[in-house]
Amino acid sequence: MVKKMGNCAIVGINWGDEGKGRMVDLLTQDYDVVVRYQGGGNAGHTVINEFGKFALHLLPSGIFRQGVVNILGNGVALDPENLWKEMQEVQAQGVALTPDNLKISDRASLLMPWHRDLDGLEEARLADKKFGSTKQGIAPFYADKFSKKTVLAGELLYPEHLKAHLQDLLEWKNLTLTRVYGAEPVTMADLEKWLNDYCEKIKPYICDTGVFLRDAQAQGKKILFEAQLGALRDLDYGIHPYTTSSNPIAAYAPVGSGMPNVKIDEVVGVVKAYSSCVGEGPFTCELFGEEADKLREAGFEYGAKTGRPRRVGPIDIVATRYGVRCQGATNIALTKMDVMGYMERIPVCVQYEVNGEKTDEFPFPCLLNDAKPVIEYLEGWQCDISGIRNWEDLPEAAKRYVEYIEEKIGCHIGYVSVGPERDSIILR
Repeated sequence: MVKKMGNCAIVGINWGDEGKGRMVDLLTQDYDVVVRYQGGGNAGHTVINEFGKFALHLLPSGIFRQGVVNILGNGVALDPENLWKEMQEVQAQGVALTPDNLKISDRASLLMPWHRDLDGLEEARLADKKFGSTKQGIAPFYADKFSKKTVLAGELLYPEHLKAHLQDLLEWKNLTLTRVYGAEPVTMADLEKWLNDYCEKIKPYICDTGVFLRDAQAQGKKILFEAQLGALRDLDYGIHPYTTSSNPIAAYAPVGSGMPNVKIDEVVGVVKAYSSCVGEGPFTCELFGEEADKLREAGFEYGAKTGRPRRVGPIDIVATRYGVRCQGATNIALTKMDVMGYMERIPVCVQYEVNGEKTDEFPFPCLLNDAKPVIEYLEGWQCDISGIRNWEDLPEAAKRYVEYIEEKIGCHIGYVSVGPERDSIILR
């Protein structure tokens, strides 16, 4: 049983895809509320439990726990179309969704149909200099949000105001679509269909979640904050410009959740036992050829949203230590340890070499392309550990691997995941 530790944020330490969804699904057994506080439908959290296997993109990963209230906070890029489709998918597999267990912040901005259009148009314009977008409209959405050119979810509850606001936005956005990119304009008829097909469906879930959260806090309820992606994809602290357009770091959780005054007592950072990366940008520890193919197949490293093959490599101590510091992690969940059971020797990236000098510090973004990994090898355990549930039962080589990483990154590893299922976990 996981000990209840007050309010907790579960965050990614690296490039995303670390296994945050399975950790939220596990830890929610001891929490009352789960809040997704940033990002949109551009990444997936894979969860396997008694209902089946799910790749969640917008829904918080606490929806499978009876009695847990799940909230999409004001920091989320709220895509009504993708959200409604996802809600239908999970309901079809027996998961109950009602306004009692799913609440949408009335201050969350809506990701409009034109945001996806603009995302694809800009990636096409960039050609071989593209950022590796999933084309879910995230960058155009956040650009508009900071330009104060978005529709708040709460506006769906006020139709007359909404219509006038949409007309103003439509006129403005069509200037960009038609004059900058030469694309077809969006019509009011397009928007009305979108409103009817998707926005009307999610309206019953929209409310003042700030009031709910403050009441929950006053009642002593425990809140879990769920991030998307990882520290190295953070807009401010990541591998700029190959980042997302929001802040996945734990420090943003109070702002993006709707409780700017909340105290976070614990930050569980999720780290994969090796490295993986979806999309473009520098990836210093990347493996290639047969070695990469074996690891990718062993870990089934394909994007939950895109299906793209993930780039893979050994665990990167330099990047992971940096991510731990950015996130203020107090505890680490090390996931997918079972994947490396086939390795005789396990590579570890212990330092970078930048301009001929070895360094322990994560470099400034423009230096990353020239950084080279310094690799050391640890003994492999060469057996299947997926059925092990107690630390004492792990092979000595597996224990040494965990302890080595713990020492190098400077943060306690309290969870060792040996499989995707909810109970495939070792507590330390």
